[in-house]
Amino acid sequence: MSIYPNRNRLLAGLFGCVIAATAQNVADLEKRITEFDLPNGLHFIVLERHTAPVFAGLSFVNAGAANDPAGKAGIAHMFEHMAFKGTPSIGSKNYAAEKAAMDALEKTYDLLEEERRKGPRADQARIKKLEADVKSGIDATFAQVDQDAFTRMVEENGAVGLNAGTSMDSTVYFMNLPANRLEMWFMLESDRFITPVFREFYKERGVVRNEYAMRIESDPQGRLITALMNTAFADSPYHVGYAGIPSDIENLRVADALAFRKTYYVPGNITIVVAGDVDPKQVRALATKYFGPMPAGPLPPPVISREQEQRGEKRVAIETDAQPMMAIGYKRPDALHADDPVFDVISGILSQGRTGRLYKELVEEKKIALGAAAYATFPGGKQDNLYILFTVPNSGKTIEELEKATYEIVEKLKKEPVDDATLKRVKINVRAGLIRALNSNMGMANALASAHVGYGNWKKLYSALDDVEKITAADVQRVAQTYFTAKGRTVAFMTKSTTQEAK
Repeated sequence: MSIYPNRNRLLAGLFGCVIAATAQNVADLEKRITEFDLPNGLHFIVLERHTAPVFAGLSFVNAGAANDPAGKAGIAHMFEHMAFKGTPSIGSKNYAAEKAAMDALEKTYDLLEEERRKGPRADQARIKKLEADVKSGIDATFAQVDQDAFTRMVEENGAVGLNAGTSMDSTVYFMNLPANRLEMWFMLESDRFITPVFREFYKERGVVRNEYAMRIESDPQGRLITALMNTAFADSPYHVGYAGIPSDIENLRVADALAFRKTYYVPGNITIVVAGDVDPKQVRALATKYFGPMPAGPLPPPVISREQEQRGEKRVAIETDAQPMMAIGYKRPDALHADDPVFDVISGILSQGRTGRLYKELVEEKKIALGAAAYATFPGGKQDNLYILFTVPNSGKTIEELEKATYEIVEKLKKEPVDDATLKRVKINVRAGLIRALNSNMGMANALASAHVGYGNWKKLYSALDDVEKITAADVQRVAQTYFTAKGRTVAFMTKSTTQEAK
């Protein structure tokens, strides 16, 4: 289980699949794709690839960390963790006893929260006793758990790559299995969506909190990127970030997970892709059998908060004893904007290995940086987001020197059209790199789901390649001039702690 901290998967999956599709004959690919909706609104995409007796199953939920309710930051990620805890029939030594223990625990926890809400009038002795009772209740539920039963079962049946990921915009569950385990996959996948059991919830809440500590609090880069998001965005749901807020995580309840499921895990908000050695007719029959009983529900409300126009540079400094780093973020429009593919080409120009301008000028020529990279879309693509330049100063060089040199590269992009040879090379390399990364059942499954959800039709895959090919040097220059401005810029950087300076 994982959080995805880089650029949105939609574009990576999208272009990777376009290229794979082109290589395999686009017309032939269309013949091998079947789509259908169940009466409850659940959408299925089936891709036949009979090259090996295996398949990839992927469930794409159109909700992620950006959909966390106020005061519940981290619940999307928490719900993802719960999906691996099993079902009423898998994961318990005695489900009746486990359910009774879980129900009793929730009632005790309710009493504890009720007493805490009294503030200064609260009975501290009663709070202390209820806290002890909650701890005992957690232990009582855990005693009935057959730990890791779900994971153990699928892996014993040949599952590979069992995992899930929560991004800002979506939550994806996936695994690869032998083709003769298709019905088993349908049975298990539907069970954990229709009748999930939030077992080990409070123990897993600690795991999610520890992930925050590991990825943010103990990781200088994580702290820097989190500070960048917290500073760059004021109104957008991208303000908080993937990992949530520690105080929110520490107080999440089972009722919060149930409410999130009721709102976002409805059939019409889920897309399932089965790609590999499968028969579309069998897939439809199994989908009807196992997912047909899933109750329909209203589509979740859209995120209506939008970032207001930024009217001046923002800066944030992080005190640290670690290696200095800097992240510069420029506000840019969402993935549906016509300029979206231009940002990917710009990233190729600036950050494509040793030929990218950032590496050549900052690392090789000026020796002012140890490393440099550009990310076209961060932290997600549904909302207006950031184009990021990430750099690490060389020994003896300052953040100020590196920042100045970085802006010189950006200004050159704005003032001088990129040459035809560079533009051509970048387009070729973008295609080649994504072919290598996504030439698989799972890569295709993720691309199809991402395109269907992000663009409303997986056939957007066909036009995406043309969109990149049509980009000109004038487009690159125009986009750089439009978006890479001081007033739309946020700069996050590391600075030495006062303790270190005192030494």
